[in-house]
Amino acid sequence: MQTISVERVAVLKPKPQDENELGFGRIFTDHMFLMDYDAGVGWHDARIVPFAPIPLSPAAMCLHYGQEIFEGMKAYRAPDGGIRLFRPELNMERLNLSGNRLCIPPVDEAFAVEAVRQLVRMDADWVPRAEGASLYIRPFIFAADEQLGVHPAKHLIFSIILSPVGAYFPGGLDPVKIYVEQEYVRAVRGGMGYTKTAGNYAASLKAQEKANAAGYSQVLWLDGIEHKYIEEVGAMNVFFVLGDTVVTPALQGSILGGITRRSCLELLQSWGVRAEERPLALAELMEGARGGRLKEAFGSGTAAVISPIGALRCGEEEAVINGSTIGSLTRRLYDALTGIQWGRAPDPFGWSVAI
Repeated sequence: MQTISVERVAVLKPKPQDENELGFGRIFTDHMFLMDYDAGVGWHDARIVPFAPIPLSPAAMCLHYGQEIFEGMKAYRAPDGGIRLFRPELNMERLNLSGNRLCIPPVDEAFAVEAVRQLVRMDADWVPRAEGASLYIRPFIFAADEQLGVHPAKHLIFSIILSPVGAYFPGGLDPVKIYVEQEYVRAVRGGMGYTKTAGNYAASLKAQEKANAAGYSQVLWLDGIEHKYIEEVGAMNVFFVLGDTVVTPALQGSILGGITRRSCLELLQSWGVRAEERPLALAELMEGARGGRLKEAFGSGTAAVISPIGALRCGEEEAVINGSTIGSLTRRLYDALTGIQWGRAPDPFGWSVAI
């Protein structure tokens, strides 16, 4: 495993005075991680340096052809003052899964986790102490070749940046309203829907703009072929409690295999709660809402952890879920996950990793 050189910033930035007003992804810490890839050499020159712009040619391939991947993870401040990561090895495994689809050479996953640990240690004072706040960690890789040509890059840059954040949704655990998108599609099986790449999120902007204009927080995507089956919410995987069963769309190549999603399913299994990963038709969901079978709904993801869904708009019909209040199972999952993440509860699964 290669070593990581360190260059410390000369003057530290002032820390946010009110950690309850952090917002999301607007503030960045003092340092960042960088590492280069060159064909014939491999990944090299791992370093932690002051946070600063990365020099990039206007002809850089990432700007023209979108060869870029990223991850999202967090560091949490425990009650004893220690700092924890949550299942970081899965993030790096997924980074390489995305990279394989976009012809990006794999990184050493253990080394990438170690890079995160060293960077967070260096900027440990930036890990918030306020309730519900955390340090968001963004690893990303992009093609930096100075060439206008459609082919896999020969020079890439791997970077990690850090940002102290509050709740992703300003309302916290207040249920959000979701808009079912029936015109635009985000991804299709065989495409890149299962990867974390910039193009997937660019494809969501138009529908997100439409949903926001109608007063809804997020888009609920349908499959790209039949416009019939539920896939995921714009920033989250999605779960529905239908009767006594929790249902979430199966991973079939067009939606992201979320780490929080996986953790929810493993928690439900450990509690003896029936959960199914399967195709879920919009018609079944709306019929469940009309007939009272749809008891709860929530999204899951690193940024929001668990976000209850209080209403679902499909065409001219709006289904209100659980009286637009958080459900008991949704609350239990949120409490269990955040308890492990922030070190407030036992971790029987070994998911929490000390920095």
